[in-house]
Amino acid sequence: MASIKDVAAEAGVSVATVSRVLNDHPSVSADARTRVRAAVQALGYRPNAVARSLRTDTTRTLGLVISDVLNPYFTELARSVEEEARALGYSVVIGNADERPDLQDHHVATLLDRRIDGLLVSPTDGGSPLMLDAARAGTPMVFVDRWIPGVDVPVVRSDGRAAVRDLVAHLHGLGHRRLAIIAGPAATTTGRERVEAFREALGAYGLELPDAYIGQGDFQAESGRRVTEGFLDLPEPPEAVFAADNLMALGALDAVRARGMRVPRDVALAAFDDIPWFVHTDPPVTAIAQPTGALGRAAVRALVDRIEGRTPRSVTLPARLVVRRSCGEPAPPQSPSPVRRSTT
Repeated sequence: MASIKDVAAEAGVSVATVSRVLNDHPSVSADARTRVRAAVQALGYRPNAVARSLRTDTTRTLGLVISDVLNPYFTELARSVEEEARALGYSVVIGNADERPDLQDHHVATLLDRRIDGLLVSPTDGGSPLMLDAARAGTPMVFVDRWIPGVDVPVVRSDGRAAVRDLVAHLHGLGHRRLAIIAGPAATTTGRERVEAFREALGAYGLELPDAYIGQGDFQAESGRRVTEGFLDLPEPPEAVFAADNLMALGALDAVRARGMRVPRDVALAAFDDIPWFVHTDPPVTAIAQPTGALGRAAVRALVDRIEGRTPRSVTLPARLVVRRSCGEPAPPQSPSPVRRSTT
């Protein structure tokens, strides 16, 4: 039996466009409408009653497409989304994009083909035609953590620029001058923004960010390991490495240890996206913490506002620097041992 995705492929349009034609949405061009109807007839497609009710009924269900369920940041984000949605009377269906645009679009298409009331998405890139079509068609949608510039969709995110400035000031105060960054994908807003913030913060101290000190990662641990190995092979390696997410920081830590080196004795290490594990590493990792739970809750409230006919607002919350001991910070003073009084 043909599916709505089969119809979309036959007609050369998106699943969202097929859904709009089937629901008589006025925003579809005459040409696209003709091609969809021809594909429906050629394939013998019978619209699912569930899919047909997408715009005419509510199911109290939200879709959430996150970038990487193995990343502790997104795991915590998903948990806060689910908890807030449940408190407001909604259920959540989660799709894991695994930092792959094709898998992201697969989940978005599947959710659009089901009885969901709205979508929360953390985009893996900025050029998904499917999400652009869905946004233009009026699908209730909110971007969380990442966003697609120019798309008229509320965005709930944190602003890490001030925290990055605090980090660079902290590293400078510890005597570090050669600072490098393991960057996230340039196709993501967070990947670009963190490099820009780091460069600007270095400039305030008269420091440059040479190309050799910018390593291209992909928000995965293996890329952090690979980039750090490249840094350590340089004739003049950096004194401090800033990983633009937690998984890349763990990969960097592995690379340093594999060389028989130690953090921070041989190279300092800091990370964006604090996680509970960082207090248990040796040494504990200095990191920039995002208000993850608050972001998830705010994203759900914005989406529910949109679904229920209210005007949602974009929300930006500040990140903060959490200082530990991976950058050469002095060890906290030891509490004196209690003096035992001898008795005779």
